[in-house]
Amino acid sequence: MNNLPYVLAVEKLAGIKVPQKVDTIRVMLAEFFRITSHLLFLGTYIQDVGAMTPVFFTFTDRQRAYTVIEAITGFRLHPAWYRIGGVAHDLPRGWDKLVKDFVEWLPKRLDEYEKAALKNSILKGRTIGVAQYNTKEALAWGVTGAGLRATGLDFDLRKARPYSGYENFEFEVPLAHNGDAYDRCMVRVEEMRQSIRIIDQCLRNMPEGPYKADHPLTTPPPKERTLQHIETLITHFLQVSWGPVMPANESFQMIEATKGINSYYLTSDGGTMSYRTRIRTPSYPHLQQIPSVIRGSMVADLIAYLGSIDFVMADVDR
Repeated sequence: MNNLPYVLAVEKLAGIKVPQKVDTIRVMLAEFFRITSHLLFLGTYIQDVGAMTPVFFTFTDRQRAYTVIEAITGFRLHPAWYRIGGVAHDLPRGWDKLVKDFVEWLPKRLDEYEKAALKNSILKGRTIGVAQYNTKEALAWGVTGAGLRATGLDFDLRKARPYSGYENFEFEVPLAHNGDAYDRCMVRVEEMRQSIRIIDQCLRNMPEGPYKADHPLTTPPPKERTLQHIETLITHFLQVSWGPVMPANESFQMIEATKGINSYYLTSDGGTMSYRTRIRTPSYPHLQQIPSVIRGSMVADLIAYLGSIDFVMADVDR
C-alpha cells in the first residue's frame, strides 16, 4: 500500500485521471494489504504478551490473503503492482471467486481470535490501562492511525480526505476511548472487519473498463497500438528509454496506510526525475513517543506497549 501515495502524487503532478476501475482495484488491494499487516500485528502482539498459539493461526490466515494477492498481482509480500496511471495488468480470470472465498472466511476467524485470545483475562490484565495516552498527547507527538483513533478521535483519511474513490464505499471508522495497549489492538481488529466490508463492495461493484489511463505520461500504451500508430510508437520509445517528462510543479498526497498516515511530497523541475521527494511515514513519531508514555512503568509493560504500536524499523529509517 505504501506505493499508493507516491503514485497518486505523481498523477496529481502530471494531471492524470485514472478510470474508475483502476480506483476500485487499488482500493480492493489496499484493503487486502491492510488485512495482512493487521494479521501480522495481531499474532505477534498476542505473542509478545505471552500466548504462543494464535500467531500460527494468524499467519495461516495471512497466507490465504497472500494467495489472493499473488493470483491478482503475481507477487506476494511486496508486489509493487500499482503503476502511474493504473495498475500493472488487468484482473485475472477467476479473481472474484478467490476474493469471495476470503471474504466469507475471515470474519469467523476474527470472532474466534476475539473470543479465545482477546477476551482472555491474562491478556486483558497485561494490556488494559497500560501505556495509556489521550488525544492531546497523541496529536502533540504526531501519532496517527489506530493509535490516534484508540484515544477516541474520529480521524481517518479515507473519510476525512477521500482518495482513490473511498468516498463511494460504506464503512465505519472504529474508535476506542481509553488510548491503552488493549484499545489499540481492538481498533485494528475492527478495522479488519471494515476492510472486509470494503473488499466485498469492490467484489460486487467492480466496474468494466481499462486498467490504465490513456495518457501520454502514464504507463506504456498497449502493444497493439504501437504497431499501428507511429506517434504511439514514439511515445512508447521515449517512455522506456528516457522516461516521462513531468510538468514543473509540486504535489502532495497522504493516505491512511496500515500503521498510520503515509505521505509523499514531490517537487518536479520539469525533467524526468524528481527534484525532491519527501516521505513522511508513521512509525518514527510512534517510536519517539515511547519515553514519555512508558516512563515509570514495568519492563513487562514496555513489551506490551511495543507490541501495540505496530511499528516496522524500515519505516523508521528515513
